[in-house]
Amino acid sequence: MKDTHTGFPGTYFEKNTILRIAKAAQILAWVVVAFYGLQLFFTIGFTLSQILGGLWAGMRFVDILQNFISTFVQAIPGGVYFFILMGISKILLIFMDIEDNTRRTARK
Repeated sequence: MKDTHTGFPGTYFEKNTILRIAKAAQILAWVVVAFYGLQLFFTIGFTLSQILGGLWAGMRFVDILQNFISTFVQAIPGGVYFFILMGISKILLIFMDIEDNTRRTARK
């Protein structure tokens, strides 16, 4: 059996617009994760330069732990934004498939 899309014109959305929004969300997700990844890379580099330069000499364990935690906590929002944007992109595509399958099933 041939599985074709119905292309029914009575939808509440424009298919091409939804596809563009989904693609834009995917692209933006990768831009965000690249930005936060680059920020993490530079922050780790600055932290290592401080350690090697002796600026951490004499620091207590708690202070060192706090510096490491603050270095990696900065990357968490980037991961969250990435998963939210990718999720939005996939959900839009799933809704379009559901709508298309519902119309195809209703016609049979």
